[in-house]
Amino acid sequence: MGAPRIVWLAGLSLLLIGCSWEGPTAFSQEATPAPAGAGGSTPPREGQAAPPAQRPANRLARETSPYLLLHAHNPVDWYPWGPEALEAAQREQKPIFLSIGYSSCFWCHVMEREVFENEEIARYMNEHFINIKVDREERPDLDDVYMTAVQVYFQLANSPQGGGWPLSMFLTPQGKPIAGGTYFPPRDLPGRPGFLTVLQRVHEQWTTNRENIERTAELMAGEVRRILRPPPDLPALPLTRRLVDEAVTGCLAHYDPEFGGLDFSSQQPHRPKFPVPSRLSLLQAQAGRPESEQAVEAVDHTLQAMAAGGIYDHLGGGFHRYSTDRQWRVPHFEKMLYDNAQLAAVYAEAFQRTSRRSYRQVAEETIHFVLRELTDPAGGFYSALDAETNGVEGAHYVWSPDEITQRLGAADARLFMAAYGLDQPQFFEHGYVLLLPRSLDETAARLELPATDLESRLAEMRRKLLAVRSARPPLLKDDKVLTSWNGLMIGSLARAGRILNRPDFVQAAEQAAMFVVTRLRDDQGRLFRTWRGGQAKIGAYLDDYAYLVHGLLELHAATGDPKWLNASRRLVDDQTAGFWDEQEHGFFFTSRTHEELLARTKDAYDSVLPSGNSVSVRNLVRLAILTGDDRYRDLARQTLRVFAPVMQRSPASLPYMALALQEYLTAFPEEASSAAPPTAAPSTPTPTPTPSPATAASPPAGGPSPWAVQPPDDSGKHKARVTIYLGQDRLVAGETTPVAVVIDIAEGWHLNANPPRPEFVIPTEVTVTTKHGTELTVPSYPAGRDFRVEGIDEPLSVYEQRVVILGRLRVPLEAAGQTEELTFTLRYQACNDRTCTQPQRVSLSGTVPVSPPGTPVRAINAELFAPASVRPQAP
Repeated sequence: MGAPRIVWLAGLSLLLIGCSWEGPTAFSQEATPAPAGAGGSTPPREGQAAPPAQRPANRLARETSPYLLLHAHNPVDWYPWGPEALEAAQREQKPIFLSIGYSSCFWCHVMEREVFENEEIARYMNEHFINIKVDREERPDLDDVYMTAVQVYFQLANSPQGGGWPLSMFLTPQGKPIAGGTYFPPRDLPGRPGFLTVLQRVHEQWTTNRENIERTAELMAGEVRRILRPPPDLPALPLTRRLVDEAVTGCLAHYDPEFGGLDFSSQQPHRPKFPVPSRLSLLQAQAGRPESEQAVEAVDHTLQAMAAGGIYDHLGGGFHRYSTDRQWRVPHFEKMLYDNAQLAAVYAEAFQRTSRRSYRQVAEETIHFVLRELTDPAGGFYSALDAETNGVEGAHYVWSPDEITQRLGAADARLFMAAYGLDQPQFFEHGYVLLLPRSLDETAARLELPATDLESRLAEMRRKLLAVRSARPPLLKDDKVLTSWNGLMIGSLARAGRILNRPDFVQAAEQAAMFVVTRLRDDQGRLFRTWRGGQAKIGAYLDDYAYLVHGLLELHAATGDPKWLNASRRLVDDQTAGFWDEQEHGFFFTSRTHEELLARTKDAYDSVLPSGNSVSVRNLVRLAILTGDDRYRDLARQTLRVFAPVMQRSPASLPYMALALQEYLTAFPEEASSAAPPTAAPSTPTPTPTPSPATAASPPAGGPSPWAVQPPDDSGKHKARVTIYLGQDRLVAGETTPVAVVIDIAEGWHLNANPPRPEFVIPTEVTVTTKHGTELTVPSYPAGRDFRVEGIDEPLSVYEQRVVILGRLRVPLEAAGQTEELTFTLRYQACNDRTCTQPQRVSLSGTVPVSPPGTPVRAINAELFAPASVRPQAP
């Protein structure tokens, strides 16, 4: 930990100590070593006079946060943050002690047991301080401000320490920072002052040197405001691909070529390693681009290394929060909803890109973990699982060879231990963390078993051991529902459901979305931040709006249901009205009606969570494409311009913003090099109504004549004529019939190909609904043509002139003798080199008799079902 240092700030003498490290607040933050015994068992509860349940409850008993409720029987006279506490501090002229943590923070629990349950320490706190406890997940605004304050304090003190949780800050009665740290032990240790000593020093300086203390507090408050001030009005930068490329290069600079990972520093190679989904998403989005090989290789190496490591739960699915070592072997064991939501989507997208079965397995198992262990019966998602059991971090997850043998029997145990690393050195003091030290193919070869046999036997062993583990003492569960994190999970479920063809995932996303939009909104439609036990509270932050809109847009893409698009538009309009910066542009983190703190923050740094501004730009781009409303494009452009200088200065710190810029440039290539100053956006946008779908023309009666439909063209936005052709003169029960969907595209226009490139645009897609169960087998979409746009390196994949989509209609036996009613629906979006129309759905319905099995058929329209090279071209 290093020797303690006496730090003098305007007369304040305070011993600083080494701090526990519960994770970075930004990618650039350096890890500070955890206290001795990190990962071990908790020391005994010194000075505790009575069990917590037998002591009177304090004010936190009225709260809903599980973290705050853990402190409800401390002898400390805790206040929640609010007017009551701040007024008491000013009335009594006592300094504030502010403690910020969260329910799955291991060292928060240690400090609660060692310090806040200590009767002597609690008496001193109650006599000389107003004590406030905050759940950082409920109040990220307070956490941001005072985490910045403690870092300012360390910098002014010339201390190398970094921030972390629990965050322990001393404030003036007005809320200005005096001094702080993170974890404090109860008593002085060699080289480390105890919390009682720190309390005494602060009280002494407050009573004898108050004028200088307040001067120091004002100095630090000013520095906090400066750091958190929105970016200054810098000269506009052109929104070009170069900014994206620099962000990609910056992310690759943090790549660990030996063990995978995008959070690596060669100067500190053994510091903890985080998954950083934002960087993974940006690099994965480069697939298919020229010179993307290194980016894709880094993603695949990292995804495979994490899935094989101890950071992944090989029995129950899902990821722990970070790895304590470079090799991903021993995790910090808490499980967070936001990590698992993001990583499930990343692995699903990796499966879509590669068809690698292991990626699909990780995505599905991660989602199953959330649905099994973090889902409220009404559909919302809980926040986290704790890391400790009876004061021992990781005890719930680890195993011994003896227990494995006892549970599985000697023969199966030998296979399991060889596969999951129990034949390797033990890296964690409390037991073996399951991991894959080698591939299952390699293990199968060593054991002289077929790989498929080994995999099937291991699957059954995992099931048995998961049942054993589930019978262990349960982990503390933070069952509050956060709007923002639920938005991420809704988006992940919808996206994975679409990619993996899992309608059950999409259904779970819809149920969660209904939960959030009905239970976490007030009577005016404004969002709340958190819900628990039937009570929603705290006005929403930017992240809540942005993440939820992201989830609803993914749900719209998966279902086509217009209600999710309409809800997204309403929420974005509310977000703009409440959070938009009219003078400098971009979105503030807090709304116009939020309480005033030391600073009103506005940033775009993408850490373990993407920033609200970054997610908002992606949402706005998608809404502009889906609706054709230029207001959304303008907001996206203005936000990008605000943060373009920040991207240029620190490209690796804004990977999600770079991804948003990439999508913006693809959608609106005509603006790729424009550097004109942005214009003001309206503060209260008025929703633009979405036009009704085109009405299909009636098909001619009497059998296999071609069906044709031309949508109404009075708006000038319908650019495709659709014709359906059968390949034989009748449908036959129990057999399949060829079908061709021919799309003639207006001159100068194109439709997005299927699969699309870029991936987020709306592909051309054909579906069919029927009365008697006839199915359209997977249609064969032709390859798109590269369409290059000035200023964009990656070509779009498009259809032009005429495109023919082939499929087969599979008719059920029970339809024999019936008249089948068929409705074909074409979903498409037409664009030219300047703009895109609103997405369209065109339907064509008709009836066709179904003949009995074995009825002879005659081929018709043969030229459409010939090879593409000899098909007739558009007239």
